[in-house]
Amino acid sequence: MAEPSITAGGEEPEERVIEAALRPKNLHDFVGQHRVRKQLSLVLEASRMRGRSADHVLLSGPPGLGKTTLSMIIAAEMNVPLRISSGPAIQHAGDLAAILSSLSEGEVLFLDEIHRMSRPAEEMLYMAMEDFRVDIVVGKGAGATAIPLELPPFTLVGATTRAGLLPGPLRDRFGFTGHLEFYSVEELELVLRRSAGLLDLKVNSAGFSEIAGRSRGTPRIANRLLRRVRDWALVHGIEQIDARAASAALDMYEVDKRGLDRLDRAVLEALITKFGGGPVGLSTLAIAVGEETETVETVAEPYLVREGLLGRTPRGRIALAPAWTHLGFAVPAGVFGQDPLELFQAEGLADELGDEPGEGPQGESGGGLAEETGPQRIRNSR
Repeated sequence: MAEPSITAGGEEPEERVIEAALRPKNLHDFVGQHRVRKQLSLVLEASRMRGRSADHVLLSGPPGLGKTTLSMIIAAEMNVPLRISSGPAIQHAGDLAAILSSLSEGEVLFLDEIHRMSRPAEEMLYMAMEDFRVDIVVGKGAGATAIPLELPPFTLVGATTRAGLLPGPLRDRFGFTGHLEFYSVEELELVLRRSAGLLDLKVNSAGFSEIAGRSRGTPRIANRLLRRVRDWALVHGIEQIDARAASAALDMYEVDKRGLDRLDRAVLEALITKFGGGPVGLSTLAIAVGEETETVETVAEPYLVREGLLGRTPRGRIALAPAWTHLGFAVPAGVFGQDPLELFQAEGLADELGDEPGEGPQGESGGGLAEETGPQRIRNSR
């Protein structure tokens, strides 16, 4: 199994400590997300003026955009303690009751990946959020007794990368819902400038632009790439990081100009060279690149789809025309991506054929959309 890429997410404890130090401590220092930041500032200010706990907050969006950071800022702005837990850690109602009963008045409870809580815990959370009380069941069978437990007012901050998996009753109990968007290159440059100042790094404008352009619109990745460029510059004795140094460092870490890493390119290259551009089933594609199906689907695919390099159709995954060009292959006639309407036509054709979602027309691997002569590279560089 291949090692995780630099943009994937596995971090050493030291990296997590450094990343925590780079987090902004208040809304004024938080870069980007102007709409959410403005709305949240109003909610917190009104709560302070009333002298009450802030409304429950739900933050949704892709990983690495600042949901955890915003939860810490909420607690700091309200000048109250912060308690951190996660949905997967709460598998029983008793686990949640133990956390809730230990909260102090006004405390902020942050639940990451809240959509992964167990159903009994979710149902207990409904009453806790609305009435600030929970019922503790003592005993079993006919002799069971529900003992009401009053809770001090608190603020729940839930974070989720998949808001659609939250049940309606839970979602409706949040007083404020904010969706975080991907950052622009200009916003990421501001993030990097702040981080470089905290790390005491000398980076010029071109260097910031080079790193920001490869950061996939995500501050967490931008900060991680900045630290890797810092290491490269330290080893090579470079005092000020410019575009050339940043490019050389990130090329060594296999992060290209569009932010694609080793896994991203492996997925696209397998689609093109082994399956003629697709369509091909997800599990077959994962085997071809030597990764788990979930890794390909959750780590590589979202960014490739957003960049218009990969398409997901009911017949399987396909490499779009920009993917062929980016990897240096000649784009054969009939490859999707040259006309956006072609994807909808492909989905309609698949529906008529009755193919299973995600699998090809000739079993799981699918049939190729490219010419039978195979892909031809038109340049050596990527």
